[in-house]
Amino acid sequence: MIGRPHHVAYDCPDPLALARFYAELLGLPVTYVSSDWVVVARSEHDSGFAFQRSPGHRPPTWPDRGSSQQVHLDVMVDDLDTADAAVVALGATRLAGGDHVYADPAGHPFCLVPRPAWAPPVG
Repeated sequence: MIGRPHHVAYDCPDPLALARFYAELLGLPVTYVSSDWVVVARSEHDSGFAFQRSPGHRPPTWPDRGSSQQVHLDVMVDDLDTADAAVVALGATRLAGGDHVYADPAGHPFCLVPRPAWAPPVG
């Protein structure tokens, strides 16, 4: 092993606002806040999601036939209809091009996926 994951980092114009969105979406606390960097993780000692200020942030497009899909987050849920209403209420936008595909408030795509039978309940 060379290393282990530290954070998945997202560029965005408002790190605290986007961190709060993902904290609510994933049921994790905000564990670190500075003016340009905010972290959401299980604890302040765990790896998680980081949100960094990028004043020139341009949201990705989905789907973009002109380039390959880069990266997106799949979020496992117990009930797609309930989760759909909840993420839209949080500020997500439904995107064309697939079932249960959304953009977070900064434009990053993510998907809601149904929990497979082998996985324990989410909620």
